Amino acid sequence: MHPSGTASQARAARGLRRASAVPILIVSALAWLIQLGCSKPAPPPTAVQLVDRFDPERIEGRVLKTSHTVEPTAWRFDEVDAAAPPVWAPGAGVEHLALRSGRLQGRTSAGLAYLSIERTHGLESLDLLHEIEVRLKVSAGANLAIDFDDQETINRDILMTRHGLAAAATTPLIASDELQTYRLRSRFSVPASQIRHVIIWPTDAAGASFEIESVRLIFREEYLLGVPSGVSWQGLSEIYHETIVTRDPEVVRMQLTLPPKPWLDLSIGTIEEGPVTFRVAVQPAAAPTATEGEPLLVRTVTTPHRWEPTPIDLSAHAGKEVRLSLWLTAPRPGSLGFWGSPVVRSRGAAPRRERADRDRAEPPRGVIVIWADTLRRDHLGAYGYGRETDPFLQGMAAQGTLFENCVSQATWTKVATPSLLTSLYPTSHGVKDFTDRIPAAATTLAEVYRQAGYATLQFSSILFTGKFTNLHQGFEQLHEDGSLPDRRSSKTARAYMDRLFPWLELHRDAPFFALVHVADPHDPFRPYPPYDAMWGDPKQFDEHERQAREVRRFIKDPLLRMFGMPNRAELAAAGLDPDAYVALDRDWYDGSIRAMDAEIGRLFERLRILGLDRSTLVVFAGDHGEEFLEHGRMFHGQSVYGELTQIPLIVWGPRWAAPGARVRQLVQTIDVMPTLLELSGLRGPREMQGRSLRALLAAQPERSGAVAQAADDGPRAAWKELPAISEKALLPEASGGPPPYDSESYAIVSEGFKLIHNPQRDAGQPEFELYDKKSDPLDRVDLAARHPEIVTKLSRRLQQWRAQAEREKLPPDSESAAGLSAQELERLRSLGYIQ
Repeated sequence: MHPSGTASQARAARGLRRASAVPILIVSALAWLIQLGCSKPAPPPTAVQLVDRFDPERIEGRVLKTSHTVEPTAWRFDEVDAAAPPVWAPGAGVEHLALRSGRLQGRTSAGLAYLSIERTHGLESLDLLHEIEVRLKVSAGANLAIDFDDQETINRDILMTRHGLAAAATTPLIASDELQTYRLRSRFSVPASQIRHVIIWPTDAAGASFEIESVRLIFREEYLLGVPSGVSWQGLSEIYHETIVTRDPEVVRMQLTLPPKPWLDLSIGTIEEGPVTFRVAVQPAAAPTATEGEPLLVRTVTTPHRWEPTPIDLSAHAGKEVRLSLWLTAPRPGSLGFWGSPVVRSRGAAPRRERADRDRAEPPRGVIVIWADTLRRDHLGAYGYGRETDPFLQGMAAQGTLFENCVSQATWTKVATPSLLTSLYPTSHGVKDFTDRIPAAATTLAEVYRQAGYATLQFSSILFTGKFTNLHQGFEQLHEDGSLPDRRSSKTARAYMDRLFPWLELHRDAPFFALVHVADPHDPFRPYPPYDAMWGDPKQFDEHERQAREVRRFIKDPLLRMFGMPNRAELAAAGLDPDAYVALDRDWYDGSIRAMDAEIGRLFERLRILGLDRSTLVVFAGDHGEEFLEHGRMFHGQSVYGELTQIPLIVWGPRWAAPGARVRQLVQTIDVMPTLLELSGLRGPREMQGRSLRALLAAQPERSGAVAQAADDGPRAAWKELPAISEKALLPEASGGPPPYDSESYAIVSEGFKLIHNPQRDAGQPEFELYDKKSDPLDRVDLAARHPEIVTKLSRRLQQWRAQAEREKLPPDSESAAGLSAQELERLRSLGYIQ
């Protein structure tokens, strides 16, 4: 860890400015000049990100106001005939609903009272919801909540479970005699096509009266009509890009010096139903600005809500100072166009190195991290599992380096992924609960790669790993889970590999970084054929589904009831054999791993086809494990026991990872980021709390090739093993995070033991638990009473760690944004880095 002292606010302000103010290329050029003592010219940049060069003042013919109009989706009760029956239907807990004095009035008889309406128009639209506006008066209560449902009829049980846990939007209420206007932003992207029912909980208080004057859904097309052109984070069908947004007839001009072998990496798209023609032209910088010259691109887009990759060859202008012009034409003036991730790249350019160590191998041209959701280490053959769940991963481990003892910093994806991408413990990065976001001051792994000129791409299989958690920082392109063909399925590896391959082919001559988050092992466990019957008995499938429906009635916790995750006592209460019930889920879990393994094998085939197998570094890691009643529960995030904290970590790369090595030393998720950056010759942020594993990757395997020995000399001799930490935060009840909500746990692994401290705990649970990690990897036999001296020693270390992690905690955006200008803040908001 690096001490932060009193510099944390200044560091955060610098981090916010980094994303908005100083052009990255200027910083890069200065760094090179300093490194070379100003005796040599700075090398040409690897990439020129046009969103960093964009100046809104340079837009010609700016359209400040468009004449377009969009039919609003709104319900105004002051415009409805009072004699007409209400179109909004009362749900459970709403009484006396009627139109009176131009308002929809009623009274609640329960705290979770709701009313709803079914939409009949606009369900075919691909537009996204931007905001909900409600004009409302309530006599009592603390919170207003809004949710949506895309089914033919509303499932009341699921609806009541979602309230407070996963409702699309919530906001505090003001109980008064005056109408209030509430503007709510959805926690996640909601397509118009999935808003068949609108559900409102006007208050969370029983016995409260309410009056609603209007409800309005503001979709993105309507919102964008009033937004000026410029840089923002825009999505089409839930695929997002760093974007320059312009309108017909605006022209954006940028002056820049092109690198050798230049090409423009660009995707284009629109939300307009009519045709929009995109044009790109390049002229000498000295040419008159009134002329555009012959366009290099003329592409008409007629299908809205879809990105079209349109790479443009600029080699005829290599090394020249030019003026690049972007503009649209459309039959309807003011039509919008999106220029997605526009970057000038240099074909064949070597990755930029910031470290000058002579003994280092050439950095990888490509870096791919495969982030496997809910994957237990002990269910992989590479780690000794009896089933052949991972034939390809076993081969990957044989050709690369396998870490036998890697610990995750958290046991659910929302919290674990920020640790991967920032090299910070949860206490320090601040993400602990469902709606938390990393501060804009955090420096992500993707940001470092982007600043070094790498093309950056992320595939997100659940909302936790994307913009919902602010983890899109540094990615030029992000595929959210809403872009998947079936959002109800957890089997994502196949779809995302299909999308990754053409992107790799397009960027094969450029440095690139890709994070591929796959969720195949996550529930629902049943995989697609033939993997569902690989270990599971097809004769049991229907009966298991029936039992799953039956036991759901006995699950007490709302979140676990929604996911269908019973504990041992609830299975027994339903009259089911817990071990027999969980056996088929485990069979399907293993089948899902096998299906994922096949898709990873396809990736390595494609790397060979593209000639990238000798220049690409691949890391495979799990984010956390899964419980199958080892401690009486199913699911994850509920504890810090071994079935959840022990994760696989395999590093593969012909020049960067010793083939066949098995590393026994204790490592952590937060070590991945500093490792990748050191191998890439890049400097990471000083606040990283992990350590580079390069010394362990350099270890030579023993003669048999099976296990790397800890030699008395060489790189491993200098490696000092440090404790590994896992966290389970204390969460408010019904927050959306995993239960139990009245518990808090921290685990420290050190010197062969694991101590769990439970500051907040269930009745009967001890404050301290101690386990022998070698003989008891799943933490079943508590040794705390036998070794009080070890408990005392490790608890002191854990206390010291907690104090240090708190000192290094990133400040929230509200604190660090004080030193930023209005322009800088607006740019960060437009990119979604702050709210």
